[in-house]
Amino acid sequence: MSYLFESERLRFREFDFDDADNLYQLNLDPEVIKYTGDPPFESIETARLYIYNYKDYKLNGFGRWAAELKTSGKFIGWSGLKQIESDKVDLGYRFLKAEWGKGYATEAAKACLKYGFEKLALNEIIARADKENLASIKVIEKLGMEYYMEGQCKTVDKANYYRISRDQFLSKL
Repeated sequence: MSYLFESERLRFREFDFDDADNLYQLNLDPEVIKYTGDPPFESIETARLYIYNYKDYKLNGFGRWAAELKTSGKFIGWSGLKQIESDKVDLGYRFLKAEWGKGYATEAAKACLKYGFEKLALNEIIARADKENLASIKVIEKLGMEYYMEGQCKTVDKANYYRISRDQFLSKL
């Protein structure tokens, strides 16, 4: 298994076909996808097709990455970066409900920001969250990201947009 980077408790890698069941189970939980605007996968095969058609790694050199526990190799969710416009890269994360409240989202998101700024030399990274998704907003604010506007995100009409520059992030390390 080839890992791109790691944090204190997690390792990150590109999705592979073995993740189809993991992604299916993750998106099957209505609470996990409540604020995302994403429907659940219809089947494990649909999740496999999603992975097959996922081109972000080749197109942009980055994407959403599987997050695994270092101690066991267990898949617990994903975190990563996504090119959403020619000039905007979005930070995202999604974890199994059983793993909520353990600090993994903050740890993973911070590791992704570090990778984005140090390895990919990005100048700015944004994050978006439904205004009602207080847990996600708390993670974003812990990272030092600053609110800059309200906008639409997929099917969510009222999402908060946050951003952080490379200089802002690196000065906080």
